[in-house]
Amino acid sequence: MENGDETRKEETQQGSSYRYWVREATADATPVPVPKKLSAQDVVSSQPKSTALGSVWNRAGTWEEKNLNKWSSDRIKELLTSVGTLDFTGGKAEIKAVSKCSGDAFLVTVRNKKRVGYTYELTLDIKGEWTIEEETKTIRGSVDIPEFSYGELDDLQFEVRLSDTKDMSQQNKQRISKDFKSFLEPVREKLLQFEQELKDR
Repeated sequence: MENGDETRKEETQQGSSYRYWVREATADATPVPVPKKLSAQDVVSSQPKSTALGSVWNRAGTWEEKNLNKWSSDRIKELLTSVGTLDFTGGKAEIKAVSKCSGDAFLVTVRNKKRVGYTYELTLDIKGEWTIEEETKTIRGSVDIPEFSYGELDDLQFEVRLSDTKDMSQQNKQRISKDFKSFLEPVREKLLQFEQELKDR
C-alpha cells in the first residue's frame, strides 16, 4: 500500500509481525546539509561580546591579581619631581629626586569587579636657597613619608631632616624645616592624581 511518497511495509517473522514506513526521496525534498568551513571573521562574529574584566583566560571574572609595582613606582617618582619650585619668605626650594620609593601596588579582579590598592614609603630629596643673615645659602635636606596606603592620603605625614646646617641657629633651622613641610599639600595632590590613575587602569 502506497500513500504519497511513503510506503508501508509489513513483515512476519516467527509468528510476530511489525510494520514501518519508508520515506522515499523526492525532487522537492530539503537537500542534505553540506559542511562549510568557517573563516576567521565568521568565528569572531559568532562570539558574544564579553564585558568581563581581567585577562583573556579569566572571562569568568574570578580572582586575579596583577602586580603594578614598576608602573606605580615610576609614576610616583615622575609626579613628585614635577611639583616644581616653591617660594618662601626669604627662600625657595624644589624636590630634586625621590631617593626612596618602597612598596607595592596591585589590581585585583574579584567576581568581575576591579579593586586597586597600594602601600608605600617615600623619601624626597629637597634642595633650596635661603637668605640667612644677609647671605644666600644652599640648603639640602630630605622629607621622609612614613608608610601610607590607598585612601589614607588625608593622614599623610612629613618628617624633615636637614643637611648643611652646622653653623645655623635653631631659629633658622625651624624656619627652613617649616618651609620643607610646605611641600606636604602639593605632594598630597600629586599622590591623589596617582590614585586616580591607578583606579583608571
